[in-house]
Amino acid sequence: MSPSGTRRKNPFAQLYVQLLIGLLLGVAVGCAWGPRAAGLKVLADVFIKLIRMVLPPIIFGTVAVGIAKMGNLKTAGRVGLKALVYFEIVSTFSLLIGLAVVNVVKPGAGMHVNVATLNTHAIDAYAATGKKQTAQDFLINIIPTSAVGAFVDGSMLQVILLSVLFGVALSRLGRRKEQLIETLDSIVHVLFGIVRIVMLLAPLAAFGSMAAIIGQYGTHTLASYGKLMAAVYLTCLVFIFGVLGIISAVCGVSLWRFLGYIKDEIVITFGTCSTEAVLPQLMIKMEKLGCEKSLVEMVLPAGYTFNADGTSIYLTMAAIFIAQATDHNLSLGDQLIVLAVLLLTSKGSAGVAGSGFVTLAATLASMDKIPVGGIVLLLGIESFVNQARAVTNLIGNGVATIAIARWEKAFDDPRARAILNPPVVHAAAVQRPQ
Repeated sequence: MSPSGTRRKNPFAQLYVQLLIGLLLGVAVGCAWGPRAAGLKVLADVFIKLIRMVLPPIIFGTVAVGIAKMGNLKTAGRVGLKALVYFEIVSTFSLLIGLAVVNVVKPGAGMHVNVATLNTHAIDAYAATGKKQTAQDFLINIIPTSAVGAFVDGSMLQVILLSVLFGVALSRLGRRKEQLIETLDSIVHVLFGIVRIVMLLAPLAAFGSMAAIIGQYGTHTLASYGKLMAAVYLTCLVFIFGVLGIISAVCGVSLWRFLGYIKDEIVITFGTCSTEAVLPQLMIKMEKLGCEKSLVEMVLPAGYTFNADGTSIYLTMAAIFIAQATDHNLSLGDQLIVLAVLLLTSKGSAGVAGSGFVTLAATLASMDKIPVGGIVLLLGIESFVNQARAVTNLIGNGVATIAIARWEKAFDDPRARAILNPPVVHAAAVQRPQ
């Protein structure tokens, strides 16, 4: 008990504290063990695989139930259209900010890299996949070969398409839909229970991931590419506290308090470099914050596919960095073309392993202005910058859900204020027990 008579919370029982300890221990072990620590990545791989195991059915269930509960298909369509408009507008801002910073900082200037001397075998698979990602392939790949295939492959776009169709069909069943909706909703709650069990492994996953990254690439990698990494992190911060801060203020929500509200999810995402690992609990928190449940169940999963703000920032900066490093001078018009292409290709590789490299390869291959082989220059820092863009994606989708809920008048202000601004209990007001 504290002197004021209130029960003290054990700080080590807090998930974000456990995660921070795991990250710090991971850095120490990575530095001490060196390349031998690379094997610890299996801890993070197991954790993420366990989450991905239940993610497709969770997305299917939540999106389908969300659409069915709206009842009115016009309402569902309106929410979906507003979400897509918001995603494209904010993605454009993220691309523009990335383009501006990389031109000011010029992290690749002076490197004078000869592409012919680079060993590009390490990125052959990404480049080949990127060249295949045409507009026709993108549209065809949205459709799974079978309903079961969407769950087997774990493709986010395919699962979302199937869940939308199922939700629309379910909403048209009339009275018979209620029992099915209740059953599906109960199954989703069981899956969330599985996620809560898996989350006990999150600190261990953060430890393994950080130890492997530091052990495999070493701190010298940070020094070699420090300028580009600093530019990416700076740009993400400018976007978060600038663009997302303004959007939050317009919605009447303190961004700083919101970041504190989702601090556990931020630390998990930073440690594992995966936003998928926190999608289930983020959905619960957004509903608890005051966003209408059916809207959260539609918007948040869609945002994971169509609203990757951090990835957009990184892709723009990476493309221009390669051009600068290989002495390929791009005019303003060329750079704007890169931006326009990224607005499309950044949506085309959702659910593909190594999607950052795949998207970048597809963008560069479609332009013939920047050598695709230059992607190999980014291999050394991929894991480090992936942390920044994953956290930015996470925060961006949280703010997007609030903004669209506010736009749709489906946001509970009193509840949000009560959660983000809890009443302060002064020590003098608390009577000690007799």
